Amino acid sequence: MTSAPHPLMILVAGPYRAGTGDDPALLEANVRAMDRAALTLFRAGHLAVTGEALALPLVRAAGSTGPGDAVFDEIFHPLAERLLERCDAVLRIGGPSKGADRMTEVARTRGLDVYTGIDDIPAAR
Repeated sequence: MTSAPHPLMILVAGPYRAGTGDDPALLEANVRAMDRAALTLFRAGHLAVTGEALALPLVRAAGSTGPGDAVFDEIFHPLAERLLERCDAVLRIGGPSKGADRMTEVARTRGLDVYTGIDDIPAAR
């Protein structure tokens, strides 16, 4: 990795529901994959975040009965889009995902860097 002039705040965007049939074990596996990427970025000197880490507790607190219900839809992707207003970049990981693709599209329209490989992100000085 080359060196970034300062730590970046990077949204890790990957599949959450895609291909899971909303199976809780598969949803959790997707969250763990994003968390592992965030940890790698943290160790490279950055602040990495996932929308899931912020949205899922709010979704539960708001009374969601499961992925895709009205409460979930009210909070889940809108929170990540608001989070992007504070981020410097996005790391897109994993396979097909309408939600993760939406986050990368929003990031690009806002002029943020979008990375598709963790090794492409410069380490922070």
